[in-house]
Amino acid sequence: MIYTCTLNPAIDLYIALKEMRANAVNRTEDEDYQPNGKGVNVSIMLKKYGFTSTALGFIAGFSGTYIEQSLKDLSIQTDFISVEGITRINVFINTTEEYKLVNQGPAIEEKALHAFREKIAAIPQGGILIMSGSLPKGVPASIFSEVAAICHQQNVKFILDTSSAAVLETLQYKPYLLKPNEEEIAAFFGKTHPLSEKELIQSGEKLIEMGAEQVLISRGGEGALFITKGAVLKGNAPTGIVVNTACSGDAMLAAFLSKQLEGHSSEECLRYGIATGASTAFSKGLSDLHDIDSLIEQVHIQKI
Repeated sequence: MIYTCTLNPAIDLYIALKEMRANAVNRTEDEDYQPNGKGVNVSIMLKKYGFTSTALGFIAGFSGTYIEQSLKDLSIQTDFISVEGITRINVFINTTEEYKLVNQGPAIEEKALHAFREKIAAIPQGGILIMSGSLPKGVPASIFSEVAAICHQQNVKFILDTSSAAVLETLQYKPYLLKPNEEEIAAFFGKTHPLSEKELIQSGEKLIEMGAEQVLISRGGEGALFITKGAVLKGNAPTGIVVNTACSGDAMLAAFLSKQLEGHSSEECLRYGIATGASTAFSKGLSDLHDIDSLIEQVHIQKI
Protein backbone atom coordinates (compact mmCIF):
# COMPACT_ATOMS: atom_id res chain seq x y z
CA MET A 1 0.00 0.00 0.00
CA ILE A 2 1.21 3.50 -0.85
CA TYR A 3 0.69 6.44 1.51
CA THR A 4 1.42 10.08 0.85
CA CYS A 5 1.87 12.63 3.59
CA THR A 6 1.27 16.37 3.24
CA LEU A 7 1.55 18.12 6.59
CA ASN A 8 0.66 21.54 5.15
CA PRO A 9 -1.64 21.07 2.12
CA ALA A 10 -3.22 23.90 0.19
CA ILE A 11 -5.69 24.95 -2.43
CA ASP A 12 -3.78 26.45 -5.34
CA LEU A 13 -5.46 29.30 -7.17
CA TYR A 14 -4.01 29.87 -10.65
CA ILE A 15 -4.66 33.28 -12.20
CA ALA A 16 -3.75 34.45 -15.70
CA LEU A 17 -3.86 38.03 -16.93
CA LYS A 18 -1.93 40.20 -19.35
CA GLU A 19 -0.39 42.50 -16.77
CA MET A 20 -0.49 43.40 -13.09
CA ARG A 21 -0.97 47.09 -12.31
CA ALA A 22 -0.37 48.49 -8.83
CA ASN A 23 -3.20 50.35 -7.07
CA ALA A 24 -5.72 49.32 -9.75
CA VAL A 25 -8.44 46.72 -10.31
CA ASN A 26 -6.83 43.90 -12.29
CA ARG A 27 -9.33 41.80 -14.24
CA THR A 28 -8.24 38.20 -14.72
CA GLU A 29 -8.53 36.31 -17.99
CA ASP A 30 -8.48 32.80 -16.55
CA GLU A 31 -8.58 31.10 -13.15
CA ASP A 32 -8.37 27.58 -11.83
CA TYR A 33 -8.61 26.03 -8.34
CA GLN A 34 -6.85 22.78 -7.52
CA PRO A 35 -6.21 20.73 -4.38
CA ASN A 36 -2.50 20.92 -3.73
CA GLY A 37 0.38 20.20 -1.45
CA LYS A 38 3.30 18.07 -2.54
CA GLY A 39 1.99 14.76 -1.20
CA VAL A 40 -1.50 15.52 -2.51
CA ASN A 41 0.00 16.09 -5.95
CA VAL A 42 1.85 12.78 -5.76
CA SER A 43 -1.38 10.95 -4.88
CA ILE A 44 -3.18 12.52 -7.84
CA MET A 45 -0.40 11.67 -10.29
CA LEU A 46 -0.05 8.13 -8.94
CA LYS A 47 -3.77 7.68 -9.63
CA LYS A 48 -3.29 8.86 -13.20
CA TYR A 49 -0.61 6.20 -13.60
CA GLY A 50 -2.89 3.51 -12.17
CA PHE A 51 -1.67 3.32 -8.57
CA THR A 52 -3.91 3.83 -5.55
CA SER A 53 -2.70 5.61 -2.44
CA THR A 54 -3.98 6.99 0.84
CA ALA A 55 -3.40 10.68 1.52
CA LEU A 56 -2.37 11.58 5.07
CA GLY A 57 -1.77 14.94 6.75
CA PHE A 58 -3.65 17.81 8.38
CA ILE A 59 -6.65 19.72 7.02
CA ALA A 60 -8.69 22.59 8.44
CA GLY A 61 -11.86 24.52 7.64
CA PHE A 62 -13.74 24.84 4.35
CA SER A 63 -10.56 24.72 2.29
CA GLY A 64 -9.49 21.48 3.94
CA THR A 65 -12.91 19.99 3.22
CA TYR A 66 -12.51 21.02 -0.43
CA ILE A 67 -9.18 19.20 -0.67
CA GLU A 68 -10.52 16.04 0.95
CA GLN A 69 -13.64 15.95 -1.23
CA SER A 70 -11.62 16.67 -4.38
CA LEU A 71 -9.42 13.65 -3.68
CA LYS A 72 -12.42 11.44 -2.93
CA ASP A 73 -13.96 12.56 -6.23
CA LEU A 74 -10.82 11.17 -7.89
CA SER A 75 -11.27 7.88 -5.97
CA ILE A 76 -8.22 8.62 -3.82
CA GLN A 77 -8.48 7.43 -0.23
CA THR A 78 -7.88 9.97 2.54
CA ASP A 79 -7.07 9.68 6.23
CA PHE A 80 -6.50 13.30 7.21
CA ILE A 81 -6.48 14.71 10.72
CA SER A 82 -8.77 17.72 11.15
CA VAL A 83 -7.39 20.70 13.08
CA GLU A 84 -8.55 24.21 13.96
CA GLY A 85 -8.16 27.03 11.45
CA ILE A 86 -8.16 27.20 7.66
CA THR A 87 -6.06 25.15 5.26
CA ARG A 88 -4.00 27.65 3.29
CA ILE A 89 -4.86 28.98 -0.16
CA ASN A 90 -1.84 29.76 -2.33
CA VAL A 91 -2.01 32.06 -5.33
CA PHE A 92 -0.03 31.71 -8.57
CA ILE A 93 -0.21 34.64 -10.96
CA ASN A 94 0.92 34.32 -14.56
CA THR A 95 1.44 37.48 -16.60
CA THR A 96 4.60 37.94 -18.64
CA GLU A 97 6.23 36.57 -15.48
CA GLU A 98 5.21 34.10 -12.79
CA TYR A 99 4.41 35.14 -9.21
CA LYS A 100 3.93 32.67 -6.34
CA LEU A 101 2.15 33.73 -3.13
CA VAL A 102 2.45 30.97 -0.53
CA ASN A 103 0.64 31.25 2.81
CA GLN A 104 1.53 29.73 6.19
CA GLY A 105 -1.45 27.54 7.02
CA PRO A 106 -2.89 26.54 10.42
CA ALA A 107 -0.89 25.83 13.56
CA ILE A 108 -0.73 22.19 14.66
CA GLU A 109 -1.16 21.33 18.34
CA GLU A 110 0.59 18.46 20.11
CA LYS A 111 -2.63 16.41 20.33
CA ALA A 112 -2.94 16.37 16.54
CA LEU A 113 0.77 15.65 16.14
CA HIS A 114 0.44 12.65 18.45
CA ALA A 115 -2.47 11.34 16.36
CA PHE A 116 -0.32 11.76 13.25
CA ARG A 117 2.52 9.70 14.74
CA GLU A 118 0.02 6.94 15.51
CA LYS A 119 -1.18 6.88 11.91
CA ILE A 120 2.40 6.55 10.66
CA ALA A 121 3.05 3.69 13.08
CA ALA A 122 -0.05 1.92 11.74
CA ILE A 123 1.27 1.72 8.16
CA PRO A 124 1.68 -2.00 7.43
CA GLN A 125 5.04 -3.61 6.78
CA GLY A 126 6.07 -3.55 3.15
CA GLY A 127 4.21 -0.30 2.51
CA ILE A 128 5.55 2.89 0.96
CA LEU A 129 5.34 6.34 2.54
CA ILE A 130 6.04 9.48 0.51
CA MET A 131 6.47 12.48 2.79
CA SER A 132 6.56 15.77 0.92
CA GLY A 133 6.48 19.49 1.47
CA SER A 134 6.96 22.11 4.14
CA LEU A 135 6.12 22.02 7.83
CA PRO A 136 3.15 23.89 9.31
CA LYS A 137 3.46 25.98 12.43
CA GLY A 138 3.81 23.86 15.55
CA VAL A 139 5.53 20.90 13.87
CA PRO A 140 9.26 20.54 14.64
CA ALA A 141 11.77 19.71 11.91
CA SER A 142 12.60 16.56 13.88
CA ILE A 143 9.32 15.06 12.60
CA PHE A 144 11.12 13.93 9.45
CA SER A 145 13.62 11.81 11.35
CA GLU A 146 10.85 10.58 13.68
CA VAL A 147 8.85 9.33 10.71
CA ALA A 148 11.96 7.89 9.06
CA ALA A 149 12.75 5.95 12.24
CA ILE A 150 9.22 4.54 12.44
CA CYS A 151 9.36 3.48 8.79
CA HIS A 152 12.76 1.86 9.27
CA GLN A 153 11.46 -0.10 12.25
CA GLN A 154 8.26 -1.09 10.43
CA ASN A 155 10.01 -2.09 7.18
CA VAL A 156 8.20 0.67 5.28
CA LYS A 157 9.96 2.30 2.32
CA PHE A 158 10.39 5.98 3.16
CA ILE A 159 10.54 8.59 0.37
CA LEU A 160 11.21 12.21 1.29
CA ASP A 161 10.84 15.42 -0.71
CA THR A 162 11.37 18.54 1.37
CA SER A 163 13.56 21.63 1.42
CA SER A 164 14.39 21.19 5.10
CA ALA A 165 18.02 20.49 5.97
CA ALA A 166 16.59 18.05 8.53
CA VAL A 167 16.75 15.59 5.63
CA LEU A 168 20.29 14.82 6.75
CA GLU A 169 18.98 13.55 10.10
CA THR A 170 16.90 10.90 8.31
CA LEU A 171 19.87 9.30 6.57
CA GLN A 172 20.71 7.06 9.53
CA TYR A 173 17.37 5.33 8.85
CA LYS A 174 18.21 4.49 5.21
CA PRO A 175 15.47 6.31 3.27
CA TYR A 176 14.45 4.56 0.08
CA LEU A 177 14.52 7.72 -2.05
CA LEU A 178 15.25 11.43 -1.66
CA LYS A 179 14.03 13.95 -4.25
CA PRO A 180 15.65 17.35 -3.81
CA ASN A 181 15.88 20.03 -6.47
CA GLU A 182 19.12 21.87 -7.26
CA GLU A 183 18.65 24.60 -4.66
CA GLU A 184 17.59 22.18 -1.93
CA ILE A 185 20.51 19.78 -2.29
CA ALA A 186 22.90 22.74 -2.22
CA ALA A 187 21.28 24.00 0.99
CA PHE A 188 21.55 20.55 2.61
CA PHE A 189 25.32 20.98 2.55
CA GLY A 190 25.42 24.69 3.34
CA LYS A 191 26.16 25.84 -0.21
CA THR A 192 24.76 29.22 -1.20
CA HIS A 193 25.94 29.28 -4.82
CA PRO A 194 24.32 27.37 -7.72
CA LEU A 195 25.95 23.96 -8.01
CA SER A 196 27.56 22.75 -11.20
CA GLU A 197 26.49 19.40 -12.59
CA LYS A 198 29.64 17.84 -11.14
CA GLU A 199 28.86 19.32 -7.72
CA LEU A 200 25.26 18.09 -7.91
CA ILE A 201 26.47 14.58 -8.62
CA GLN A 202 29.01 14.74 -5.80
CA SER A 203 26.32 15.96 -3.41
CA GLY A 204 23.96 13.18 -4.50
CA GLU A 205 26.69 10.60 -4.04
CA LYS A 206 27.36 12.02 -0.58
CA LEU A 207 23.70 11.44 0.34
CA ILE A 208 24.08 7.85 -0.85
CA GLU A 209 27.21 7.40 1.27
CA MET A 210 25.33 8.77 4.28
CA GLY A 211 22.50 6.25 3.93
CA ALA A 212 20.03 7.08 1.16
CA GLU A 213 19.34 4.27 -1.30
CA GLN A 214 18.44 6.53 -4.24
CA VAL A 215 18.56 10.26 -5.02
CA LEU A 216 16.47 11.90 -7.74
CA ILE A 217 17.51 15.52 -8.39
CA SER A 218 15.04 17.64 -10.35
CA ARG A 219 16.73 20.40 -12.37
CA GLY A 220 13.91 22.28 -14.08
CA GLY A 221 14.89 23.14 -17.63
CA GLU A 222 18.04 21.04 -17.32
CA GLY A 223 16.16 17.79 -16.74
CA ALA A 224 17.15 15.53 -13.85
CA LEU A 225 19.83 13.34 -12.33
CA PHE A 226 19.30 9.91 -10.77
CA ILE A 227 21.97 8.59 -8.43
CA THR A 228 22.36 5.23 -6.73
CA LYS A 229 25.39 3.45 -5.32
CA GLY A 230 27.85 3.20 -8.18
CA ALA A 231 25.56 4.61 -10.88
CA VAL A 232 24.60 8.06 -12.17
CA LEU A 233 22.00 8.78 -14.88
CA LYS A 234 21.34 12.12 -16.56
CA GLY A 235 18.28 13.09 -18.58
CA ASN A 236 17.55 16.25 -20.54
CA ALA A 237 14.30 18.22 -20.36
CA PRO A 238 11.96 18.35 -23.38
CA THR A 239 11.07 21.71 -24.89
CA GLY A 240 7.76 23.53 -24.48
CA ILE A 241 6.10 26.67 -23.19
CA VAL A 242 6.33 26.84 -19.40
CA VAL A 243 3.02 27.82 -17.80
CA ASN A 244 3.55 26.81 -14.17
CA THR A 245 6.50 25.18 -12.42
CA ALA A 246 4.88 24.68 -9.01
CA CYS A 247 3.99 20.98 -9.25
CA SER A 248 6.58 19.66 -11.70
CA GLY A 249 8.79 17.96 -9.13
CA ASP A 250 5.82 16.18 -7.56
CA ALA A 251 4.70 14.91 -10.96
CA MET A 252 8.23 13.74 -11.71
CA LEU A 253 8.44 11.81 -8.45
CA ALA A 254 5.06 10.12 -8.93
CA ALA A 255 5.82 9.07 -12.50
CA PHE A 256 9.29 7.83 -11.56
CA LEU A 257 7.93 5.75 -8.68
CA SER A 258 5.06 4.39 -10.78
CA LYS A 259 7.42 3.06 -13.42
CA GLN A 260 9.76 1.70 -10.78
CA LEU A 261 6.89 -0.21 -9.17
CA GLU A 262 6.05 -1.62 -12.60
CA GLY A 263 9.58 -3.00 -12.80
CA HIS A 264 10.99 -0.74 -15.51
CA SER A 265 14.68 0.07 -15.80
CA SER A 266 16.08 3.12 -14.05
CA GLU A 267 16.57 4.72 -17.46
CA GLU A 268 12.91 4.31 -18.35
CA CYS A 269 11.78 5.49 -14.91
CA LEU A 270 13.84 8.65 -15.33
CA ARG A 271 12.50 9.26 -18.85
CA TYR A 272 8.90 9.07 -17.65
CA GLY A 273 9.68 11.18 -14.60
CA ILE A 274 11.24 13.98 -16.64
CA ALA A 275 8.52 13.87 -19.30
CA THR A 276 5.72 14.00 -16.72
CA GLY A 277 7.38 16.85 -14.84
CA ALA A 278 7.73 18.77 -18.10
CA SER A 279 4.13 18.06 -19.10
CA THR A 280 3.02 19.54 -15.78
CA ALA A 281 5.22 22.61 -16.29
CA PHE A 282 3.51 23.11 -19.64
CA SER A 283 0.05 22.95 -17.98
CA LYS A 284 -1.95 25.08 -15.54
CA GLY A 285 -1.78 22.36 -12.93
CA LEU A 286 -0.89 18.68 -12.88
CA SER A 287 -0.48 17.00 -16.25
CA ASP A 288 -3.37 15.08 -17.79
CA LEU A 289 -0.71 13.00 -19.61
CA HIS A 290 -2.08 13.85 -23.07
CA ASP A 291 1.37 14.81 -24.38
CA ILE A 292 3.51 12.25 -22.53
CA ASP A 293 4.30 10.08 -25.56
CA SER A 294 5.61 13.00 -27.60
CA LEU A 295 7.60 14.41 -24.67
CA ILE A 296 9.20 11.06 -23.87
CA GLU A 297 10.62 10.96 -27.39
CA GLN A 298 12.55 14.13 -26.59
CA VAL A 299 14.10 12.79 -23.37
CA HIS A 300 17.45 11.06 -23.73
CA ILE A 301 19.18 9.29 -20.86
CA GLN A 302 22.92 8.88 -20.55
CA LYS A 303 25.12 7.18 -17.99
CA ILE A 304 27.78 9.35 -16.40
